[in-house]
Amino acid sequence: MEIVTKIAPIALALIMLGLGLGLTVQDFTRVVKTPKDFLIGLTSQLIILPIVAFILIKFLGTSPEIALGVMIIAAAPGGITSNILTKFANGDVALSISLTAIISIISIITVPLIVFNSANLLGISFASEDINITGTALKMALVVAVPVLIGMIIRKFADNFISSRTSIINKITGFLFLIVFIAIWIEERENILNYLTQAGLVVLNLNIVMMAIAYFLAKKFATGIQQVKCISLECGLQNGTLAVFVATEISNEVVYMIPTAAYALIMYLTGFLFIWFLKNST
Repeated sequence: MEIVTKIAPIALALIMLGLGLGLTVQDFTRVVKTPKDFLIGLTSQLIILPIVAFILIKFLGTSPEIALGVMIIAAAPGGITSNILTKFANGDVALSISLTAIISIISIITVPLIVFNSANLLGISFASEDINITGTALKMALVVAVPVLIGMIIRKFADNFISSRTSIINKITGFLFLIVFIAIWIEERENILNYLTQAGLVVLNLNIVMMAIAYFLAKKFATGIQQVKCISLECGLQNGTLAVFVATEISNEVVYMIPTAAYALIMYLTGFLFIWFLKNST
């Protein structure tokens, strides 16, 4: 757990820096010009996803600690992986980037609110009084918002240099994501099977159910099939590194990050299967 605690904030900050390097002002102004698709994605991810997660943990009778871990990954925004797989699926990459970026910034407020309110509903109290919504939000701002802003400033002054190296940046951020989860598996290798047994079913259901809901919601209200692909994948590929960071901030118990570790494995499999479904149904 000590390795993960030290790695997660650094990895997350670098991943968010990578996200910022890929952003321009147009990624934000686009939302104002064509708000409909963005609002569908925002509603699906910020409101429907946590509600679906809470219904599932109650329906499946998930233990409180694993349940809170599920709520942490459900509260997390989409990650850079969603942008890459949206491109692979021939979806609306610009919309995917806008959703990832803006919801990541909003998550500074929404993640602590969802996590701490879920903890209250599940009857979980944290040992230290220093662990609270405000403190967690401020720490998230340091490792989420600040690196994104720095990345955007660098992009502003070195646009040509950064633009030509986007694929390298994406590979580096993907590698950092991998390091965090390898560290979890190594540190908890003796308990991992037991944890996966507890968390696997609920996160698999969460992932599949949420992508299906987002797909049908987007198909009904979004402007086109590219937007449907984007919104569906955005709701099924969460920022696991951010979820691990939040889990380490609220507790030293590894049990809270196990649902995220399980989800990180499952989301790639279901993501590619979903892309196969999309390509064969459109």
